[in-house]
Amino acid sequence: MSIIKLNPAFKDYLWGGTKLKENYGKKTDMDPVAESWELSVHPDGPSIVASGEYEGLSFPEYLEKKGKGVLGTKGNTFEFFPILIKFIDAKQPLSIQVHPDNEYALRVEHEYGKTEMWYILDCEPDSFLYFGVNKEITKEEFERRIQDNTLLDVLKAVPVHKGDVFFIKSGTIHAIGAGIQICEIQQNSNTTYRVYDFGRVGKDGKPRELHIQKAIDVSNLSPIESDFKPCGPEEKNGDCDTVRLATCEYFTTFESTLNGTTTLHVDDESFGSILLIEGNATIENDGTTLEVNKGDSVFIDANSGDVKITGNCQWIFSMV
Repeated sequence: MSIIKLNPAFKDYLWGGTKLKENYGKKTDMDPVAESWELSVHPDGPSIVASGEYEGLSFPEYLEKKGKGVLGTKGNTFEFFPILIKFIDAKQPLSIQVHPDNEYALRVEHEYGKTEMWYILDCEPDSFLYFGVNKEITKEEFERRIQDNTLLDVLKAVPVHKGDVFFIKSGTIHAIGAGIQICEIQQNSNTTYRVYDFGRVGKDGKPRELHIQKAIDVSNLSPIESDFKPCGPEEKNGDCDTVRLATCEYFTTFESTLNGTTTLHVDDESFGSILLIEGNATIENDGTTLEVNKGDSVFIDANSGDVKITGNCQWIFSMV
């Protein structure tokens, strides 16, 4: 098996900024840069293999050449590659939006629904985001507040801090606020229902499309409680401190901080993804050595065994 670096696909949505270029080494002519899709097989923006014998292939082409064993026994239980991982830089607030669950999305959009997790990489002072509603509302009130521009009055505004974790189950109304950078681990889907957009217009000068009826169909209109912290205890293994951030049937994610050397074991159950969010490192497996820097993405085939990591760095590891 093997380890490879990936280059991302970029998105220049109007709310993006410059932080992905300035702080995470992203190279693109796009301006602004809203998102970099670091681990993606999605046709709207597949990643590209950036190292090894398959360099230059799209990530979907790599998986096709390597075969299903790369995904692992758990990864192969899904009809499609299960996750998509991205960096997000929100210079401006995103639209108020919601994602459908699998049943609705597969029936209506012919792709998975979207449960996701946000890890706050950094944020401006007093930044906040919206997470669900702040009181129980009916579908009728939800629609009325969309129409009369009072929807924000019933949304839960949450202050954010570096290192916060938001687990956003499908059906949760949400929006990233201005001045926030995020690592997002999500189901492999690009279905978003926009319900409120602050009166903005797109590059064509027209208001961006809203999807009000679909949003009404799928939204959870009851408040959701969360402390917005990692779901697991911190564990120390020599030079490395690791905490589990979130887990669900689609993905499990960990955050690790290393000052020295550690070993990560990748068995036959799932592939692994490392996204370096601070520092630099050397990653070694089965005769392959990768030098990685802040912002780099590494994919690890299932059943690769021990992966040695050396450096002073921090990363997010994701698996099924």
